Amino acid sequence: MALPSKAASAGNAELVVDYSCTGGVALNGGAVKLRTKVSIPTTLTVGEPLNIGWALDYEGASRFGSPAYFAPGGKVTVTGDVQLTGSWTGVLQPRGSVDQPGQLQPGTPLELPKGISDSAHTSKEGTVRVTPQKLYVDFTPPAGEVMVNDDDPRVKYHAQADWDDVNDQPMNNNDYHHDLHRTNKVNSWASFTFTGTGIEYVTQRDQGSGKVGFKINGQPASPADIDASKNEDGTPTNDAHRGGLTLWSFRGLEYGTHTIDVTNLEDGTWTQLDAFRVITKQLVDPPQDYRATCWLISAPVAVDVTISKAGGTSSPSPTVSPTNSPTISPTNSPTSTTTNSPTTTPTTHRSHTGYPSAGANSTTTTTSTPKPTLTVTATVTPTRATPTAPQVIITPSGGAQTGEAPQGSSGLGLLGAGTVMVTGSALGGVALMRRRAAHARGQRDS
Repeated sequence: MALPSKAASAGNAELVVDYSCTGGVALNGGAVKLRTKVSIPTTLTVGEPLNIGWALDYEGASRFGSPAYFAPGGKVTVTGDVQLTGSWTGVLQPRGSVDQPGQLQPGTPLELPKGISDSAHTSKEGTVRVTPQKLYVDFTPPAGEVMVNDDDPRVKYHAQADWDDVNDQPMNNNDYHHDLHRTNKVNSWASFTFTGTGIEYVTQRDQGSGKVGFKINGQPASPADIDASKNEDGTPTNDAHRGGLTLWSFRGLEYGTHTIDVTNLEDGTWTQLDAFRVITKQLVDPPQDYRATCWLISAPVAVDVTISKAGGTSSPSPTVSPTNSPTISPTNSPTSTTTNSPTTTPTTHRSHTGYPSAGANSTTTTTSTPKPTLTVTATVTPTRATPTAPQVIITPSGGAQTGEAPQGSSGLGLLGAGTVMVTGSALGGVALMRRRAAHARGQRDS
């Protein structure tokens, strides 16, 4: 089954997926098991890449192996197959490779790349389902040349008794590894099976040598023979035991396994074998014969990736968020506070972009230069409990505007006192008028 990784985060899914691989560099019909960790983001914004990462490792003791002899520089490449469905469809192919550090022999364990990856550009909103599928493991041989000595066990001498194994040749002969095989028996032959795109025959040019015939994969090659006793221009050589020379070569083979046969065509003359040089040209693609295919042995898994616009718009712009209804706590002296620092917990937000109509709550923002969010909060703090009923305030005539009713007198008492005062004033006025009239008469009488 696929296992979630402990390292998974809220925005990233990491799954452990197991595979079984057969064919190609999974040698001898065996199965090589891999344990992989697939990393897939779960949330993205439009424009962010959808990156698929895949960590690789062997599971158990089985290993991929070298299919033949190779010089240092062979390459292992692993390619994944990830299906995309949903808002948009397609295939991602995470890929990674690693060069093998040394010379390889058949069965030498191959190193895997630590991980493979691929990405896709996200251009629109939606939900994409990501489903990991098969893996492919390829081996690419290094381009170059490899020398194979005459006494290498891969070289087979037919009618072994007809061939002499000559060792400890003088250094000035220039023989590869200072040794060679030779025969003077007609039709005696040697064969060598190699992997590459070409082959060269390395031996001595010598007065005592003769004609040598060649076949590739059982068919006469071109040229079909050479005379090792003659120079390149066809004239007899004056050389004796001049070794280390390439007297025949064949190139242009399709990369793969081939066999060369070397035959002595004349009785009584030497056919000598010093070494073979195996040629491998630079390959554009890894050989299909070396490909191993890996199948899921875990339960199939899929991850949904949600892709949305950044900030709800294609190009983020500053947001002005005035509080729609300020927080109010009654107080005797309300205060109003204005701050340029954005508030983190406003009660109600209204965001405006562009140019809204003018009004008490309208705000104009531009997208050329981001500005901080402006929040205006009115706060009234009470010093006593908020009254639950309206309060009626009565101010007496001639009294100070204190906002408080006089203490110690009822309304009826005040009304009575006022009546007495008015009555007294009227009686006083009548008496005064009578005294003035009497005084006036007294003066007339006298």
